[in-house]
Amino acid sequence: MRPPKRRTRHKLRSKRVQNMNKDTRKRLRRLGIFTVVILAGLYFVPYLLVFYLICGALDIARHHKVTYDLVEKYFMGNGILTWLLSPLNLLIDLFSRKNIGVFKLQDLPPEHRTEIEACVAAFRTNGDLVKRRVAETLGTSKRGMLTFRWFNRPQPSVIHIPELEREHRFIKTVAISVFNTRERTSWHFGPLRLTFRVLCNLDPIDSRDVYIRADDKIHYWVDDPLFIFDDTFFHCSINDVDQVRYCLFMDIVRPNRAQGMFDRAVDIAAFISGSLKTMFYKNWSFIR
Repeated sequence: MRPPKRRTRHKLRSKRVQNMNKDTRKRLRRLGIFTVVILAGLYFVPYLLVFYLICGALDIARHHKVTYDLVEKYFMGNGILTWLLSPLNLLIDLFSRKNIGVFKLQDLPPEHRTEIEACVAAFRTNGDLVKRRVAETLGTSKRGMLTFRWFNRPQPSVIHIPELEREHRFIKTVAISVFNTRERTSWHFGPLRLTFRVLCNLDPIDSRDVYIRADDKIHYWVDDPLFIFDDTFFHCSINDVDQVRYCLFMDIVRPNRAQGMFDRAVDIAAFISGSLKTMFYKNWSFIR
């Protein structure tokens, strides 16, 4: 009879092999579909396909750390929409100030900083109110999103925090992102570079198991509760502790040289994103 410890090790090895086989089959299936699409594109729309491949390559080249996983997900996984929007995103870059990927608050113009600081102050002042509301509604959900404005459109909410609900000049989305205990996202891309993502942790726990990764950078909340970045970069968020994580979640219009054009583009994005919100955030519970 096999000793218990040996049986346990055998089960763990078997599980790892099964997971590896599952991942391998998934990758082969993705690669097969991608190959068929590329071959069809080369036959029917060769110039358009080459144009998109060049735009995608330029988009990926912005990363400091390019891995197979990044390329696979960009062209064959959750980054496909980012790839399809890459010509528009590259055009947006031409009308915007330099994009360094990850920003400090002082890297942004004064008017952007003022709006961010006001919202952060309101978030911290009302932290207990937020926690009570989340405790009432989150339950066993892995992630929650308490929304106040979504691409500048007011969202219904039971709790009221005037600074987070009002219309701002540059901040277009205001919400509170909640991760339950031991929760993480997969690596993914945001779709559109009209805005930068601003996150502020309400009460960072003294642990290096709670962080966000964007491209080759790791940001530990315990070091700095504020993180501003271009979310079209490959990124993921980790909360590997037994404590709920609360982050103020904002999208702010990129500093640019064509504000009127950006305002119109944000209006169009608002019209489209309203209907796609539940698709992009299908793993989240929306809280009112």
